[in-house]
Order: sequence, then C-alpha cells, then structure tokens
Amino acid sequence: MDPFNPGLSEGTRIGGYRLVRSASLPELQAHLYEFEHETGARHVHISRDDDNLTFSVLFPTVPQDSTGVAHILEHIVLSGSRKYPLGSPFFAMLPRSLNTFMNAFTAADWTMYPYSTRNVKDFDNLLQVYLDAVFFPNLTEWSFKREAHRLEFATPSDPSSQLTLQGVVYNEMKGAMATPAAVMGRLLGKALYPDLTYANNSGGAPANIPELTWEGLRAFHARHYHPSNAYFYTYGNRPVASVLERIEELALREFTAIEVDTSIPDQPGFAEPREVRERYPSSETERKAQVLVAWKSVPSFDTYATLQMSVLEAALLGNAASPLRKALIDSGLGSTLASGSGLNTNYRESAFAVGLKDVDAGDAERIETLILGTLRALAENGVDPESVDSALHRIELSRKEVSNAGFPYSLKLFFAFAGSWLHGGDPLRALQFDEDLERLARERAAGGLFERLIREQLLDNPHRVRIVLEPDPKLAAEQEAAEAARIAQLAEGLDETGRARIVADALKLAELQERQDDLSVLPTLEVSDIPADVPRAEYRVLERGGAVVGLCPQPTNGLVYVDLQLDFAGLSEEQLDLLPFYAFALTRSGAAGRDYLELARRIDAVTGGVSASVGVSTAPDNLANVREHFTLSGKALARNAMALLELLRDLLAEPQFDPARLEQLVKQQRAAMQSGIVGSGNQYAGRRAAAQLRAASAIGERLSGLTQLATLKRLEAEGVRGLVERFAEITRALRAAPARVCVTAEEGELALLEGELDTLLSPLTPAAPVPGHAPTLLPRVRDARTTDVPVSYNAKAFATVPFVHPDAPALSVLASLLRANFLLRELREKGGAYGGSATCDAQGGIFLFWSYRDPHVARTYRVYRDALAYLEGNVGEREVREAILSASAALDPLTSPDTLGRMRFFGDQGGYTPEVQAAFKSGLLATTLEDLRRVARAYLADDGRAAYATVVGADVIARANAELEEPFEVASI
Repeated sequence: MDPFNPGLSEGTRIGGYRLVRSASLPELQAHLYEFEHETGARHVHISRDDDNLTFSVLFPTVPQDSTGVAHILEHIVLSGSRKYPLGSPFFAMLPRSLNTFMNAFTAADWTMYPYSTRNVKDFDNLLQVYLDAVFFPNLTEWSFKREAHRLEFATPSDPSSQLTLQGVVYNEMKGAMATPAAVMGRLLGKALYPDLTYANNSGGAPANIPELTWEGLRAFHARHYHPSNAYFYTYGNRPVASVLERIEELALREFTAIEVDTSIPDQPGFAEPREVRERYPSSETERKAQVLVAWKSVPSFDTYATLQMSVLEAALLGNAASPLRKALIDSGLGSTLASGSGLNTNYRESAFAVGLKDVDAGDAERIETLILGTLRALAENGVDPESVDSALHRIELSRKEVSNAGFPYSLKLFFAFAGSWLHGGDPLRALQFDEDLERLARERAAGGLFERLIREQLLDNPHRVRIVLEPDPKLAAEQEAAEAARIAQLAEGLDETGRARIVADALKLAELQERQDDLSVLPTLEVSDIPADVPRAEYRVLERGGAVVGLCPQPTNGLVYVDLQLDFAGLSEEQLDLLPFYAFALTRSGAAGRDYLELARRIDAVTGGVSASVGVSTAPDNLANVREHFTLSGKALARNAMALLELLRDLLAEPQFDPARLEQLVKQQRAAMQSGIVGSGNQYAGRRAAAQLRAASAIGERLSGLTQLATLKRLEAEGVRGLVERFAEITRALRAAPARVCVTAEEGELALLEGELDTLLSPLTPAAPVPGHAPTLLPRVRDARTTDVPVSYNAKAFATVPFVHPDAPALSVLASLLRANFLLRELREKGGAYGGSATCDAQGGIFLFWSYRDPHVARTYRVYRDALAYLEGNVGEREVREAILSASAALDPLTSPDTLGRMRFFGDQGGYTPEVQAAFKSGLLATTLEDLRRVARAYLADDGRAAYATVVGADVIARANAELEEPFEVASI
C-alpha cells in the first residue's frame, strides 16, 4: 500500500487524466503510477518516501537538419513566456529557488526540462514557470537573434568595423565541436544511421546554424511541443493528484488532442561494412587519431535485448582484464579506448562500438582486424563465466544503491526508462526487470548465450562502420576561413540601408538587454523559507590502530561504504607531483601477489568499485593551515563487506606496480586529462588564477590542474624508469601518515564491521602530523594557456578571508548576486558566452570570476572590472534577498545515505562542525546591501591584487593581446 496515494486504483480519473497502471516497485521501496491524459499526454509518477520532489517534461524532437533547431529552441523557450514576459525567467528563477536540480537538455531525439526541490512551495513555483515556458513561450525574434545567430559589427554601433557572426548557441557549438569526443559522438550517429534524424547534429553544426530561420524555429515548436507529444514525470512523497490538477490547470486544459508523428523508423541495414573518415582541429598530429568500430545493434526499447548486450559489453570491456579491452590496450597501438566505446542506448536502435585513441590513422585496418579477431576467438572458445557474474553483480548493486551523487536519484530513475519509453518501451519493465534476469539465467544455463550474441550482433552483422577521426593542424584555419566566407555570403549585397539595419538591430538588442524586467511577476521563496539548520548526521567515533574511525549508521539499503583518508603532508616535493598519478594507478595495478588483471576481476566481483583520490582543504579559521589528504574509497553489498575491507587492506599493504602497466596508465591518464580541457577550461583557468594567491590553491593546481598535465606529459615522454621504486616510497610514507576512516552502513552491519576494522588498518603505522607543504605560488602574471579551441575560458581571482571571518558569508552572497544580476546579462546575453559566473570558495578564501566558451577576452575582463560599479548602482533589497536564497542553497546540499555520514564525519574532523556551519549560515541570512558593497570595496576593488588566467585558442588570445593595455603572457598547454 502506498501511504502517499491511498485509494488510487487503475481506472481512477483525476480531471482529464486516467490511471492506466499501478504497480509496486519493492526493490526501490516505491510505487509506480502511469496516467494518460485526454490530450494524449503520458505521465509516470513514482511515489517514494523522499522529499526531493521532482518534475520533468520530455518531448521527442526529431530535427531534419543540423541547424540546431532543437537545441536553440531549448534555449529560447526559457527566454520569456506568456505569463512571464521577461528576458530570461529560467535564469531569474535560479536565485528565487532552493532547487536541488534545475536544467534543460537536448539529446539526439528528445528535449527534456527537469527540476527537483525539497520545498513544496518551490516545487509549485517552478512548475508554473516550466509549464508556461514550454507550452506558451513568446519565441520573440529578439531572443532568436540573441540565442541562435545574428550578424553584428565588432563595434556594434560602427558599420565600418568588422562584421561578425554572434549567438549564444553558435558560440557554444563552436567550442563544443572543437573536441574530438564531440566530433566522434556526432560521427557515430551519422555513420550508423545515415537515413535517420541521428545523422543530424541536434546541437547545431556551426556551419549550419546560420541557415535556421525564426519562422522555422516557431514551426518546430508548434509541431513538437504539444501535450500530444509530451512525456511527463514526477517523483516524491507528495500526493500525485494535486500535481496532476496543477498541470492540467496551468497548461493541458488549453489543448485538445492532435496527431503528432515524431516516430523514428528502423535504419535500413547495410549490405556490407563501411568506413567514414573525418578531421578534428589539433596542432598535435603524431599518433593523435582515433579509430572506432561500431555496429547497429538491438532495439533500445527491448529491455531483455539491451540487458543481454549490457552484460556482454561489461564482459568484453568492463575492466582492465576484460578480453576485448585488454587486447586493444596490450596491442600498443593506442593509449585507451576511443570516445564512444561501449553500448549506446540513446538511439532507437542501440549502437555497440569499440576502438582506440592516440593511434596512427594508418593503423585503422589493423585495429579493426584485432577487434574482429578477438571477437572470433571469444565466439569459438567462450566468454569467461566470471566476467558475466561480475556484470550481473554490478547490476544487482546498482539496483540497490540509492544515491544522489552526480544526479538526484529521482532523475537517475527517470533516465533509466525515459529513452525506452518514448520509443514505445515499457517504463515499468525498465525499472522492474526480474523477469528479464530470470530469462537471462535460463538461457545462460542452456549454454552459448553470449557466444551467440557475439556472432549475431557483431561478427555476422554487416551493419558495421569503421570510423577514423584524424587530427588536422590546418583545420582550425580552414574553419575560420569558412566562417569568414559565410559572413561574406550573408553580407553579400548589403547596402547602406542593410548595414544600418544591422547596427539598429544591435542597438535594439542592447537596449532590450538593459531593460529592467518586472521580476515581481515571478513566484519566489522568501528568506523565511530557508531552513535554519545545516545537514547533520549521527555517528560514533573510536580510535583503532592509531586511526580515528567514524561509524555512521545510515539506511543504505544493504550497501557498505568505506573511506580511508591519509594525510600526505610528509611527502617530498617530487612525491607530491607524482601522487595524483599514483592514486590513478593504485586501483588499476596489482596487489598482494595478484597482477592488475586479477585485481580488476576481484574488484568487479566483490565491490561496486574502489577509487583513490587526492585533495586539499584549509582550516576554517586559518587559510595557511592546509590539510592535504589522500583518500581510498570503496563500496560493496553487505555480504561482501569483509571482502571490501581485505581488498582495501591489500592496496594499502602490498600494491604492485609493473613498469609495462604504468606505461599504459600514464598514456591513459594524460589522454583523459587533455581531452577534458575543452569541456572544463573554466576550471583549469580558475585553478591557475587561484594558484597565484593561496598556498592551498597552488597545491590543488599542482595536483589537478595544468601543472599535473605537464607532469603526465613528462612521464610519458621520459618513460617510467624508476617509477616503481618511487611509488614504493610513496606507499611507505602514506602508511605512516595520520589516518581517518569513515564507515557508512546500516546499524546491524556496523556492529559486525566494528570488530573487523583491524583487517583494514593493520598496514598502517600512523605517526605524528607534520607541517604541510608550502609550495611556491604561481607567478603573478596574466597567464594565457593555449589549446585548440576557437573560444576562451577567462578567470580572475581575488584572495579573501577564512570561513569563520565575519565577511565570509557576505562574500558568498555577493558572488550569487553578481552571477544572477550582472554577469549573466553582460557575458551571456550581451557577450555571447555560453556561461559566466562569480563564485566564492569560502573554505579556500578565493573569490573568482569565470566565463565559459566565450568569444571574447578583453571585453570579458572589462566586465569583471565593472562589477563594482554595477554594485554601487541600482541594486535593491530584492536582489539581496534572492542572492541570500541562492547562496544558502549551497549550504544545504542534496545528500543521500552514501554521502551524508561521510560529509559530516570528515567535515567535523576538519573543523567544519555543524556549529561552525550554522554560524556561517546565520551570517549569510543577515547579510545586507551595505555589507555587500563594503566587502566588494574591501576585497575586489584593487585590480592590482587580482590574479588572471585564461585557457584560450591561440588566434583568440593573439587578437585580444593586440587591444589589451596589459597583454597576457602566452604559452601552449
């Protein structure tokens, strides 16, 4: 019986809705309700004892070209609607809400608008805004010009200056499509499904975005954004009837059912395999290609077929010992698996793909031959039963785990069935697939199941493509020339009247962006709606073997989480540089007499994963008191808790590093880190800027910034000679470091584990703490690091105060206010950057401005400089209230049983107790406008105290330096 919806039964009507199915989900401690509305709208509600209330509406969107219409529409529907005719009600709601998640996504064949919050009033507020946005958007021509594309002069009011193409999505996709992973993702859809919507770039290809018209956008909305084409989802402990009634009142009652055909047919099969070659921009060309072999596979809406292929994928590729992964890595032809490798169920018919990156393009045929040969051997000799057991074990663990890490758990449930649902699959079957598991067990017992799958889906399947993605140092220049040609074509025939119109449009757009919207029409929370408390969790502390141990009882649904934290302040400077790679290699090498293959199998067989990481934090009252910590973590089903402790012990006591394996791993880690720069350039730039100001930030940049990438490049170039011995020294030093352990499990399991902790702690010989490292700050220069992108990521940092300082709360509120009320307008709406923000790291004592996929450098730094002038101007109590709401949300993060105890125990150990955090929150809630102006003058007014860093394209920074009074010092990454 569902306590939140008593009396609901199949056939029940709620307004225009009819309940067509009601089903218990005992594995999830939940109940599923499936409704249909008279307009044709579908609705799934999952009722569960969870206060993180969640909503989403999803529309199948099937673009017929690469103009990015679905992606641009996602932006523009959030840019003003019938009830909320503002410039950007979506962004205006961010500081008026205590949401735990709020976003929108465009995929290859759907667009989704989800949010979640633990506040009922907030849920209703956001529901109004989201429904009005998607069903009744204004879709103005001005929002189209801002978000999609427009011609604009470099100096908007000067028609003699250079003509440019601008647009938020246009600039976003210029940055996105500069990455080989993004190019490969687009190629995969185009190569395998050339006759379907997947052949198009739903995000928008920069060359095609200018072809989209305003009228075409409006027509796409009318066709796709109708209740008859809508899939609704809600979740939580709230009675569903009240939510359905609000959805009908706010939107659905204004529509009648229509015929909408957004179905996607099957892709006709290939008669024989094909090859596709494409380029991506890169100044590095030697062994920087990727080769991917891909097959069209089973329907993604067939839960049993996708379960079979998921298990096969895990058996072939899931860990270092998996035969297909091992054959590829051991070949030495590349560094790691190619982008797109694995089973992809984001298409109506799934794709299975595997390949290598960092290869010579001339080796493409050898790589395909190796893949096919390995698959033939497995089909003939059999798939290892233990690898299948491990895959099924991971499925069992993932079904049991209730975690808000990454995404809210509520949205993870939706993602589990959303794609299948819109293609005709059964959402209940996707969540409750015991029948599929039982069928799999029967067919497996009969023998030959996975060998047959390899033959049918891969070896005997001619619908196969070899994709070769090659670096081209000339491509960036070609793309710039092509853009110039597009602009010239668009400008062809422009007379004085036409040029004047472009100027007039730019001035009108600027005027609209300066307009002060009446935000009073938007619903909002009040400061009184903010919970006064901070997250708390009960745990008990004991000392065992010289380590401080926290035992945290949580309702983990039969899982055990173990986190061991060791101080690394005693490491030498050389060891400090090597430690991040040591952490990466530790769980991917051998231990206790087992090589890395045996250890990989062991990890998969008895755990949900183990990991090692490094981090830096500071004391709440002293930024010079830096805590450096190495953390070894793992999780397992309760029945495997002892096996987890033994595994972690072996990694501490007897790690085994093999030179040949280390050669592979350094290539993999370097490749992963380098490929992540374009997607996270703002983070790398921010670390470079902060590292000029604070010791903790300098250590952090050394461990996870561009300095660490330089260390990996050096190791790859020089080889790993002597690294085994140096890693042995690091192991000995870590075992002698002060230790803290957090164990999170259900109370009964904790009682059993308490007596077994010596198993984990036996290798440790903790000594007295030693002073932390005092690394040299990065030089205070305007630091530009270049990579292969046509945009920039610009950071400017200021040193501030410790967490307990009276000004720290006001600085956090200041960052929220500038982000929502100034930087969004100046950087995104006016400047065309995809993102821009201000953040305050209250624990690290850093205030940071940053931009993301930004077409400008000089202009952006002028915006940062002008932030103080804005603050002295037309800012009122509304802005302050909203900034307090936004800043307070960060103090009350969405937790779950796996994270709450860990957060509380290690936070208390570091001095960030509930009392300290509550005092910070109290100061935050009491912040005034005068406080904000005062701290801005005190900490941000002197540009001479600021630190600057940008990650940027070489051509972009060259143009910027030509107009900057203080140019950047430029070096390549």
